[in-house]
Amino acid sequence: MERYRNSGRDSGVSAFEIGLDYILVQFSGTARTYRYSYRKAGQNHVETMKRLARSGSGLNSYINRYAKKLYD
Repeated sequence: MERYRNSGRDSGVSAFEIGLDYILVQFSGTARTYRYSYRKAGQNHVETMKRLARSGSGLNSYINRYAKKLYD
């Protein structure tokens, strides 16, 4: 897993891993990893989360707003 850059210093995301049709997200304070895939979250959400993860900003907010319960 790659450490999330957390540009705003206030994210609940600590790490992520990007696959072809999914993203794995680990949240701070927990060892659990959540998988968001095309199958459940949809391609648009997953691709947006990948972009936010790479940029190091906005991923936690996006998940909470649009994809919170869409993990596999």
